[in-house]
Amino acid sequence: MSEELEIPSVDAVSGTGVPIRGNDIDTDQIIPARFMKVVTFDGLGEFAFFDQRFDENDDQKDHPMNEERFQDSSVMVVNSNFGCGSSREHAPQALMRWGIDAIIGESFAEIFAGNCLALGIPTVTADSETIEELQDWVDANPDGEIEIDVAAEEVTYGGETIDVTVDDAQRKALVEGVWDTTALMKSNAGEVAKLAQDLPYVEDRATPDAE
Repeated sequence: MSEELEIPSVDAVSGTGVPIRGNDIDTDQIIPARFMKVVTFDGLGEFAFFDQRFDENDDQKDHPMNEERFQDSSVMVVNSNFGCGSSREHAPQALMRWGIDAIIGESFAEIFAGNCLALGIPTVTADSETIEELQDWVDANPDGEIEIDVAAEEVTYGGETIDVTVDDAQRKALVEGVWDTTALMKSNAGEVAKLAQDLPYVEDRATPDAE
């Protein structure tokens, strides 16, 4: 019998914020393709937004993720259509390894949001005016705490609570702790093996043993 693997629920996330302004920020900006030639995702964090943060001589540009006041931030506040472009899972992997636990924005590319969910990273949305006000507050209060209640679809900061939207399927997966599909399959290896044995197109040697 396979060992039970516990997937943590993500009811709420809190931390200080970092504002990343601009619409249609694509995955190539989040993690340039030349840094994707890796066997594992370890170390990708240092390359997040690399071309926006450094020039051709590797000297720092003016970017929030280079500022000392945002180095411990874990909540990213973005604008519209964040994570568009190619469907590279390296993008949320890089952000997570930089330190991001949740992202609040106007809207997200669907595949990017799905890749974030696979890592347990909530992507919650609000209207453009609300996001701009939050970005301005983060700029003025880099040490200010932002609390995201995934279950209640609320964000609290600076003594104010605002309504946000969490995709129904994402909220259910996060709150019920079923967002890690790989861990779910491992924890139910016996059932997976049993089903595979009943499929005529799966050969016995391709069926993993469940212990």
